[in-house]
Amino acid sequence: MNKIITLSLVAATLLFTACGEKTDEKTAKAVESTKTAAHDIAEASKEAANSAMEAAKKATAEAKIAAEKAMEATKATAEKAMKETKAAADKAMEEAKAAVGKTGDAVNAATAAAAASLANDAGKEAYAAKCKNCHGLDGKTKALGKSALIGGVDKAALVEMLNAYKAGTRNVADSGMLMKGQVEHMDDATIKALAEYISSLK
Repeated sequence: MNKIITLSLVAATLLFTACGEKTDEKTAKAVESTKTAAHDIAEASKEAANSAMEAAKKATAEAKIAAEKAMEATKATAEKAMKETKAAADKAMEEAKAAVGKTGDAVNAATAAAAASLANDAGKEAYAAKCKNCHGLDGKTKALGKSALIGGVDKAALVEMLNAYKAGTRNVADSGMLMKGQVEHMDDATIKALAEYISSLK
């Protein structure tokens, strides 16, 4: 009996010892496996962090390039718009100048026409008062049956003749004194208007 008890104790001791050794092996393996897993996780995390960093750098670089392109496009659009605005403003200014020029031309033409009309009226009045009785309504009558026909004679020549009569330096067909009396009180404007009217009698 004592032998059986002793053998049982020895067997139990051996069994516990063997179990303890197996437990230590399992623990060691578990620790080693945990270390390996932790190392693998750390490496994977490191790689993921590096990949994320590279992706962030790439995205930042791409965003910078896109921003620069957008800035260039905006600048180009603004410059184009500025040029088009300037061209439109220049064109509007030229059109305004042309319109002003046309208006000025129209005003000048109207003024000239009005002046010509007034001069013609003044010349017509002077002719009716001083010349019609001797030279006829159309300037086609020889005054006193002697003078040349004056209707349609060149204006400049008429101005020169009338001024000569006024000065007393012209005496054609013995009409110098008569003509001097007719024109001596006429001013330059009246003489020019009279000459203009006579030259129009064709």
